Amino acid sequence: MTAPPGLLAEFAAPEVFAAAVRRARSAGYTRLEAYMPFAVEGVADEIVRGRRSPIAAAMLVGGIMSGLSAYGMEYYATHIYPLNVGGRPLHSWPAFVPITFELTVLGSALTGVFALLWLAGFPRLEHAVFSDARFDRASQDRFFLCIRGDDPLRAGAAARDLLLAAGAESVEEVAL
Repeated sequence: MTAPPGLLAEFAAPEVFAAAVRRARSAGYTRLEAYMPFAVEGVADEIVRGRRSPIAAAMLVGGIMSGLSAYGMEYYATHIYPLNVGGRPLHSWPAFVPITFELTVLGSALTGVFALLWLAGFPRLEHAVFSDARFDRASQDRFFLCIRGDDPLRAGAAARDLLLAAGAESVEEVAL
């Protein structure tokens, strides 16, 4: 079963666009996507309001796991291939700290990068809004607001009327 089509609205001015985003959020629409050639004050905050990113938790878990793995590998290596250097014990933890720290940071950073890519849906080489002929101007001088088809309130002509009343130059349906 395919999702119902979303609505893609085009705006010429950033102030009108920002007002439309606020108006859509206050009307209860939650599944919004904004496409802008430059950052508009308050738009990103309005769209992602109330959501917390799981990237920090993923980085914490990735860092802890890679740190424990690094320490475990060093412990394993010193007990499988024992070398008596300067009369120190095999489990000389101060010698393990630099490598453990570095691999903890590396594991956390890599986990953060991969979590970001996964959550953002990258690489997205094809998207329904790319088929709209006017969408090429999203990187130049136009602002686009998309109310996704899977939004709970996206039924009937209410969303189209809201976008037109907010100052949209055009509103088109896109199959998301």
